[in-house]
Formats: sequence, C-alpha cells, structure tokens
Amino acid sequence: MTIAVLKEILPETRVALTPETVHKLTQTRVNVIVEQGAGENAHFRDSDYIQSGATVVTRNDLIEKADCILTLSPMMPEELTRWKGKMLIGALDPYNSRSQIDALLAAGITSFSLDLLPRTTLAQSMDILSSMATISGYRAVLDAAARLPRFFPMFMSASGTIKPAMMLILGAGVAGLQAIATARRLGAVVEVFDVRSAVKEEVQSLGGKFVEVEGAREDSAAGGYAVDQTEEFLQKQRELIHQRALRSDVVICTAMIPGKKAPTLLYKRTVEAMKGGSVIVDLAASSGGNCELTINNDLIVHKGITIIGKSDYPRSMPIDASYMLGHNFFSFLQLILDDAGNLNLNWKDEIINTSCLTRDGVIVNGKIKQFYTQYIDK
Repeated sequence: MTIAVLKEILPETRVALTPETVHKLTQTRVNVIVEQGAGENAHFRDSDYIQSGATVVTRNDLIEKADCILTLSPMMPEELTRWKGKMLIGALDPYNSRSQIDALLAAGITSFSLDLLPRTTLAQSMDILSSMATISGYRAVLDAAARLPRFFPMFMSASGTIKPAMMLILGAGVAGLQAIATARRLGAVVEVFDVRSAVKEEVQSLGGKFVEVEGAREDSAAGGYAVDQTEEFLQKQRELIHQRALRSDVVICTAMIPGKKAPTLLYKRTVEAMKGGSVIVDLAASSGGNCELTINNDLIVHKGITIIGKSDYPRSMPIDASYMLGHNFFSFLQLILDDAGNLNLNWKDEIINTSCLTRDGVIVNGKIKQFYTQYIDK
C-alpha cells in the first residue's frame, strides 16, 4: 500500500508525518511518498524524509500514485475528483466542512476523520484533538503570562511581597488541564470551572481549585464533552463566573460543544468589571468564543482588558505538534493495516466505524449524518 503525505497550505504549518514516523511505517512494509516541501514549515527537510525511507514527489505524482493520503487541510475538489474511489485520512473538521464533504461524496472516497474518534482508552493514542489541545492549553498560559503586566508567581523581596496572579480556567478538558499544570508551574493560583463533576479530582490533583455549580446536566453518551444546560443552571453559572472573574488576572476559555456554537460564559459586563490589565485567552474563538467580546484570530483591548481570540496555537509549535500528530496517524494506520502493510478494515471495530466519515458515496458517521441533514441542508 502507498501512503502519501501532503504539503499543507498556509497558514497550516504542521505536517501529518515526521521523518521518524515515516521510518516506522516503512519498517511495516508500507510505501511512503511525500510531497516536495511537505515538512519545511515544521522544519523537516526533504532529505530527512528520504533518509527515513520515503520517496519525495510532486503533488501531481503523489495524487496519481497514492492509495491513501494523510492531510490536515482540505484538498481541492478537482484533486479529489482525480483521486476517485481511494482513501483519505485526516483532521477533516466535518462540522464545518460542507464543501469538503460534498467533494468526498461525489468522488466516492472512503474518508476517516480522526477528530471523530470515540473518547475511549483504546483510541487515546490516535486522538489528535487531545494532542493538539495539550499544546493549546500550554501556549495559552504562556501567551497570557507574556502579556499580563504583572508577575505570575509570588515574590518576596526588600521592596515587599507581590501576591501571585489569580487565574480562572473555564473548561477542564485536555486544554484546560494542561493550562492548570502550566499555570501552577509558573506560580499562579488557579481556579477551574466545569459542568462535569467527573473532572473535579483531576483538577485538584494538578493543584487547581474546582469551582462547582449545583444542578449541572451530564450525559455519559456525550463522549466526555459538556452538554446543553437548563436556563436555571445557566443563570447560576453566569453569576458565579462573574464573581470569580472579577478577582482574576487571567481567564483562559476552553469550553466547546462539538457541532454547536461555543457557550458564552464571559459576558461584556463581566469583562468591563475585571481588574485593569487583565488578560483573557479564548481558545474557543473559532466556534464563537466563550467570551462575548472575542474576535477570532484577533487581539483586542477593551477598556484595559486584553482579549485574545486564538484557536490555532498548535500551528505555532509545528515541530512538536507534528511529532504528536505523526504518532496519532501511525497508531491509526496500525489499526487498519495488516502485518504485510495491506489494508485490513474491520468495520465492526468501534474506532474504525466511528471515525469513518464517508464511504461508497454516503456519510456513514451517525452524528455527522444527523448534523448534515439538520443544519447543512437547510
């Protein structure tokens, strides 16, 4: 089987496979071809891929020769048409990619989107969302620390004692948990809000204080994500977050619900009442933001409060981001290939079945099929 790695289109800086993972793949009898310059924005040279056992080719040759393409960015519809009936594996962002899905269906391509993986123990090694959320949580805190006009840790000196910075983190998923760990290493005092009581122990183990609102709805079928809440709960939530934000120097927003607008948790009235010089980093910016004033891919200063709307922090760390992605892709490929490097799809396997987006000209993932019918076709 021939597996191909595309050169991503800027602003995407990451690459699906690093030379290290290419080498591991070629040891399993898989033929790997890489588009010229595929790794240059992640600081991997073509010569690195060649030494790892790959063949470097033009994009045109890659599309002609590949049985399976790995990608992080949408491919052009005309490219998919030429590549009819083959396989695509990537981070396809199916909730926001109507044109990509239409092109996949028209071309009869079997596609797997690793952002649809079930949140199970067996799927952890392939979970690109968790890998990238780890980077986002880490970089969000560093960005906030660089822009906050005060220290993070407590300082004691002849000039007096400086109190540690106070941080509020909204959402204790992977990004939130990494933000806690990073902020605590820098010496901040951290409070964390999440509607899922199951994360309380994790928050506390990392040194954060868990802020709880009674009456939250939880759903075991939500795959570890938050779910919509009652209006009564939302009112309690708004007031508690308002109170905690007023005493915070930094707020990191991470709360998202797949396929829906991110919940608004930090309102304009709260932002305007925060301490001057405070910093808000909104990782949910691409899906509407948790802060009412967030502008995606922009930094604004509203009445002395810096608000950073940024959901693509992993692109700012392309070396390690690509390293993590490469391991995620490699783990998934191990699941669908046999010992001889040939395709071996077991459709009864939960991971394979759930992550499959399109097959034989139809959408096969149940959640995306429902979403497509309910929202996209309207």
